Amino acid sequence: MTTTRTAAVDCGTNSIRLLIADLTRPDGAPAATSRDVDRRMTIVRLGQGVDRTGRLAPEALERTFAACREYAELIRSHGVGPERTRFVATSASRDAENRDDFVRGVVDILGVEPEVVTGDEEAQLSFTGATRGLTAAGVRLEQPYLVVDIGGGSTEFVLGDDTVRAARSVDVGCVRLTERHFAGADPVTPGQIAAARADIERALDLAAERVPLDQARTLVGLAGSVTTVAALALGLTEYDSARIHHSRISLDQVREVTGGLLAADHRQRAALPVIHPGRVDVIGAGALVLLALMERTGAAEVVVSEHDILDGIAWSIVR
Repeated sequence: MTTTRTAAVDCGTNSIRLLIADLTRPDGAPAATSRDVDRRMTIVRLGQGVDRTGRLAPEALERTFAACREYAELIRSHGVGPERTRFVATSASRDAENRDDFVRGVVDILGVEPEVVTGDEEAQLSFTGATRGLTAAGVRLEQPYLVVDIGGGSTEFVLGDDTVRAARSVDVGCVRLTERHFAGADPVTPGQIAAARADIERALDLAAERVPLDQARTLVGLAGSVTTVAALALGLTEYDSARIHHSRISLDQVREVTGGLLAADHRQRAALPVIHPGRVDVIGAGALVLLALMERTGAAEVVVSEHDILDGIAWSIVR
């Protein structure tokens, strides 16, 4: 058996996350099992204002670099070299005019160049992370899966079984939608919700041009918006990853949670202990994306996964 320690970094529009993992495989075979050494997340809101200005804000870059400095120390302390470290950057840095400033800063701190991946590659990594986790846990679900990764700036849709059949990334995410439609509202108005919902429906139309959404037999939901909705639906008093991972949340539960989030003001959402402070202002928009997708596809439930693009990045290092 061969065990390889890897470090994966996923830098999105709202958060930056680190996974240090030991991947074990039979000699000469693909990696078979994964053990978390360290997994953490920091809200940095790198995508602050990108949809409006087309540029990464100086304060957003500094928040991100501060997190990178913390992660660099952790990666070194766990003995992972740059050859086993991969840093993937997604929607916000992909869209920004000044992304070279971001790239230079990351290289200076971590010694690896951030890969600003395409939406399609982001979708592939998300699918790999989610479905390998299902298989390793012995979870048996009907295929094909529709894996949906609701991020801050974009949402990825991937249909597949053992391999990816079709994928599409669209520019709706919890941060982007909030800045477009909910800015300054507390709580949001029915008109603002309708405008955001229309934006999501247009994005679903785009996704459906490439991904046959109605062919899915199991919907798998990833990322913070989905896991937070699950935590609320489960009635948790504190965030419990073990309870959330592979939970099944019904359409009625998603509808109830989403309605409650959109009706609440900032103070009321902030009082809910399972919502990370960095998600309080954007969780309503993220939940609305999930609800719109479930209603569009007729999905009776969503299977929630804590394993996502971050795990896919780790697997890609030893692929």
